Amino acid sequence: MRDAAPVSTSPRALPPNDPRQYDDLAGEWWQADGAFAMLHWLARARAALVPPAARRDAVLVDLGCGAGLLAPHLAGKGYRHIGVDLTRSALDQAAAHGVTVVNADVTAVPLADGCADVVSAGEVLEHVPDWPRAVAEACRLLRPGGLLVLDTLNDTLLARLIAVEIGERLPTVPRGIHDPRLFVDARALVAECARHGVELRLSGIRPELGGTLAWLLRRMRGRSTGRAEPRIVPTRSTAVLYQGHGRRSG
Repeated sequence: MRDAAPVSTSPRALPPNDPRQYDDLAGEWWQADGAFAMLHWLARARAALVPPAARRDAVLVDLGCGAGLLAPHLAGKGYRHIGVDLTRSALDQAAAHGVTVVNADVTAVPLADGCADVVSAGEVLEHVPDWPRAVAEACRLLRPGGLLVLDTLNDTLLARLIAVEIGERLPTVPRGIHDPRLFVDARALVAECARHGVELRLSGIRPELGGTLAWLLRRMRGRSTGRAEPRIVPTRSTAVLYQGHGRRSG
């Protein structure tokens, strides 16, 4: 069995949440055991909220698409997948996976009002200094009846403890990838979506405990985790990590 690829760490001293980290970690995106492993698990769970396209030429806009990790899970659902991200090195990889890429900030997306049947905002809002503006853009892009799906970290002490104080000490999570001051209060997010015509429903989620511990143990021992990808499962609490979905009225 081959050894698992080591997780890269940024060679530069950068502030928390600095976008340049993603250039430094560009080679990690598609490593199953790499720095962005959990983003693969979350992409699978997020894609499960997306139904097959209801019409020809349906569009899904993927805000903060990174290297296109959502793409494999949308295969066969009938959408044109448009990915928006600031990081050029990530977009190059997304394009190689069939995503139509747009190099832009998620708070100012150069796409037309109502162009999307689905907007995905996965693990991006907690990285945006002005997340309400990103939410406004996501809702603007939706056609009436269009679906918004997202996941993010709640603005709680528990989320800071688990995602930063504990999570960023694990060997598979880059240090400084989050700035907990940007975490997104769940009630405020629901209210902001409602302001823009989307009734957002939330549910708490987490990686399954047993599968994650087994995966992490194999990873720490330098063994390949193979295809044993932990699942993201529902939980009662939205205090740490949560999903949201809702349709635009009109």
